[in-house]
Amino acid sequence: QVQLVESGGGLVQAGGSLRLSCAASGRTFSSSAMGWFRQAPGKEREFVAAIRWSGGGTAYADSVKGRFTISRDNAKNTVYLQMNSLKPEDTAVYYCAVDLYSGSYYPPRVSNEYDYWGQGTQVTVSS
Repeated sequence: QVQLVESGGGLVQAGGSLRLSCAASGRTFSSSAMGWFRQAPGKEREFVAAIRWSGGGTAYADSVKGRFTISRDNAKNTVYLQMNSLKPEDTAVYYCAVDLYSGSYYPPRVSNEYDYWGQGTQVTVSS
């Protein structure tokens, strides 16, 4: 059974930083891609960033490019989302997700490509 557990959310002032973690367990992920999505109140879930577990590329939403960095630690089966220069519009619940059999070089940006999801972690950015 695949499990994804997010952590690292919290309250931060605009311009501040947070690092989210997503610990994955339950199988090997060598062929997988990991993604971060977010959902603000009253809005649809949107893509934030994604990374292939082994090789391949990364992908970022335009709204976070240059401010957020996704990375992975294969030994710990953990994916990170470093968020800098945070803005109030980054406030949302952040979810990590895994696409178990990601065949392309770049990880998918579409939520229905992902097979398992974490429970989410709240990020609140005050102005």
